[in-house]
Amino acid sequence: MLTHLQIKNYALIEAVSLNFNDGFTVITGETGAGKSILLGALGLILGKRADISSIGNPDEKCVIEATFDIHNYQLQSLFIAEDLDYESQTIIRREILASGKSRAFVNDTPVTLSQLSALGARLVDIHSQHQTLEVTDVDFQFQVLDAFAENTATLQSYTQLYKDFRGKENQLKKLIKQKDEAQKEEEYKNFLLEELLAANLKPGEQEQHESAHDALNNVEQITEGLAEAYQILSREEVGVNEMLLSAKLRLSKLSGFGPKLNELSERLDAVTIELDDISEAINDLASETEGDPEELTRLENRLKLLFDLQKKHQVDSVDALIAIRDGLDDEVQSLNNLDESIARLKLEIADAQKQLDILAGKLSKERSKAIKPLTSKLEAILSNLGMPNARFEVSLESSTTFLDNGKDVLHFLFTANKGMRAQELKKAASGGELSRIMLAIKSVLSDYAQLPTLIFDEIDTGVSGEVALKMGHIMQAMGNRMQLISITHLPQIAGKGAQHFKVYKEDVAQKTTTGIRVLPKEERIAELAEMLGGKASSDAAFDHARQLLNE
Repeated sequence: MLTHLQIKNYALIEAVSLNFNDGFTVITGETGAGKSILLGALGLILGKRADISSIGNPDEKCVIEATFDIHNYQLQSLFIAEDLDYESQTIIRREILASGKSRAFVNDTPVTLSQLSALGARLVDIHSQHQTLEVTDVDFQFQVLDAFAENTATLQSYTQLYKDFRGKENQLKKLIKQKDEAQKEEEYKNFLLEELLAANLKPGEQEQHESAHDALNNVEQITEGLAEAYQILSREEVGVNEMLLSAKLRLSKLSGFGPKLNELSERLDAVTIELDDISEAINDLASETEGDPEELTRLENRLKLLFDLQKKHQVDSVDALIAIRDGLDDEVQSLNNLDESIARLKLEIADAQKQLDILAGKLSKERSKAIKPLTSKLEAILSNLGMPNARFEVSLESSTTFLDNGKDVLHFLFTANKGMRAQELKKAASGGELSRIMLAIKSVLSDYAQLPTLIFDEIDTGVSGEVALKMGHIMQAMGNRMQLISITHLPQIAGKGAQHFKVYKEDVAQKTTTGIRVLPKEERIAELAEMLGGKASSDAAFDHARQLLNE
């Protein structure tokens, strides 16, 4: 419920601070005093777009702040979904700057207008005579019927299951499309995969093959070079080995004449041993090296295959080919798995359909049972509101497909006159009649659902005094179950409020401003008397006003 509203620098309002009680509150004031300004300010809190022209003093920002007690509203999930801090006493603030920029905050957390609208829709419900077309909306009519039928728990279960069901249906469509597209390329991908599998690719093989190919392709040059190197090292008397041995003998004779000479002798010994090993290795390799035309041909063919595959797949290494092969293998395997996934999803969808059918049947059964008592109750209220011939014809027709609230198609027909054929509400009821129908529906709903703060904006326009008195009694009774605020011109309704605000204009320092204040009992009597008899109210008007307050 709305507990506090503070408005600064909005239109003709310089600054007001209002505390609201639970129950039924009325707001009155002369035409043009600024009651619509109050609703405009509240609309900003609920997420409506700001207009720079609504700023009173352009040198200051406009601020509207509202406090709501929401501990009974079960809004924790909404706060989580919108990433907001939940507080049972939630504060919403809206600021409009002279530059035209607008900012909104929920519990001091900046929010977007869409977030504010989502929250505002759960906190306040505003109705005027020009906004009662909601009652003609099929979704709203379902909400009324389901609330009366106490279908909330069943509907929640159905809605969640339906959401999962639709998700699985969409997933199945995607898989089938994926399979169709994959099948078009399956043959070619299988061919590519088989070709790469037949190549028996191994990491690093290209470098090994290229090295071996170079060796075989230059075998004569290699053998000649090895032979020449061996001769240089091992030739008698003039070979490197013989010359090194001679140097070694000379140094060994000098090694005893000091540590440095000894170290040089030892180092030369090591070089001699290493050079002997190298000579033997060169000789062995020379004897092993020989031409192999068949192996050379094999290597050339293998390298050609690798280069051709790389060119075909537009890569430059065997490792890249292996990655492509593995990817193709996964794709082909995935296609094989698609059939299993599709079959599994079909089973899950069939199971969900069975459960949905059960829940939809339960919803339909409870709705059918609720139609007669609901329409009887509405007709009784409307008869009391000056519509004795009001008649509803509500019926359900079974749909062949699942809808987001079951399998029912709702027909909600109405006539206000005896002997007239019932039609859709928007065709059968006038604006004033729609207002009374909305009041009747909200009155019934308040018995079965936790409603947000409900604001009626002059929905009593054009009704007689007797009907207005009955409307007042209905609103007064609704105030025992919820917070209801009515902006009214009729004293019969104003007298039934537990709290009474008056909107007024005054001229201060050559400036017109709008103010709002709570009326104590004596001032309420004067206000009601003025509404009954004008500025020059008679004693009879005051007596009538007291009577309205005490009824």
